[in-house]
Amino acid sequence: MSETYFVTGAQGFIGSWVVKALLERGDVAVVFDRSDDPRRLAAVMDGEALARISFVTGDITDRRAVGAALESSGARRVIHLAGVQVPTCKADPVAGAMVNVVGTLNVFEAARATGAERVIYASSAAVFGMSDDGAPLDESAAHAPTTHYGVFKQANEGNARVYFLDHGLSSVALRPYTVYGVGRDTGLTSDPTKAMKSALLSRPFHIRFGGATDFQYVADTAAAFLACADRAPAGAHVFNLHGETTEVAQMVRVIDEALPPHQRGLVTFGGAPIPMALRLSDAAIRATVGAVPSTPLADGVRETIKRFTELRDGGRLDTSDIDAERSAKV
Repeated sequence: MSETYFVTGAQGFIGSWVVKALLERGDVAVVFDRSDDPRRLAAVMDGEALARISFVTGDITDRRAVGAALESSGARRVIHLAGVQVPTCKADPVAGAMVNVVGTLNVFEAARATGAERVIYASSAAVFGMSDDGAPLDESAAHAPTTHYGVFKQANEGNARVYFLDHGLSSVALRPYTVYGVGRDTGLTSDPTKAMKSALLSRPFHIRFGGATDFQYVADTAAAFLACADRAPAGAHVFNLHGETTEVAQMVRVIDEALPPHQRGLVTFGGAPIPMALRLSDAAIRATVGAVPSTPLADGVRETIKRFTELRDGGRLDTSDIDAERSAKV
């Protein structure tokens, strides 16, 4: 029997993959997003699947709109992915807080009012600062965010805990790190995905950071959100996500190996490491929720380049993100 899921921010990167996975297993996705641009969804699914989505255009900062949309959907499981990233929060902290903190409170209020079963929402590895020894961090590690974005995510985790204590509303916060795949087109950590696309078009691309980071394929990220939506126990849980921790230099080598010979050597890298812990432990989510997929880096990169190739050959590859990068350098 199919289930209805209310997904905010589903026109975004991870959201589009969550919706894709829901449709592939026969569930109903009600999408709430202020954007009416389906390009990321269209990049990961065909027109027939796209036509099965129920779209509601609305602003996550509008409490009444969020509540009305969730109530109308009839969904008891909420996946909250609406938000703005580090650069936006840095440029306009007030606007960032309105979306990332007040918007999240609006979702929890709507879920409480409608009697939703649970809310699964995106936190971030940005709640951590840099670790000194490089050891994997578990959920008990101290928070030392260095960005407004990370502080906002930390606030959401605290508010979710209070909603469980005060109202019994269960939730799960998931902390992704450097997620890559088709549709990743904004923010510093989108650079590896942009590099794949650029090289496939025989364009050079420079990844603006170095060092090591925790790379996770987006299909695995989406699967973790659905696993928690379906079977997380009662409570206000917070789980780290983990993919494959490796040097950016190795990511560049993997990209080159997945490309045709004449398109290799176009990707370079350099810059300060991402100012967060090198790796996260995902032992807690596996122990509590069960098995979640973990795609090897080489396989995830191959799958991403394969899909970019299909879109390119079909005349449907969106290059606005890498075109903007080139224009900024001129």
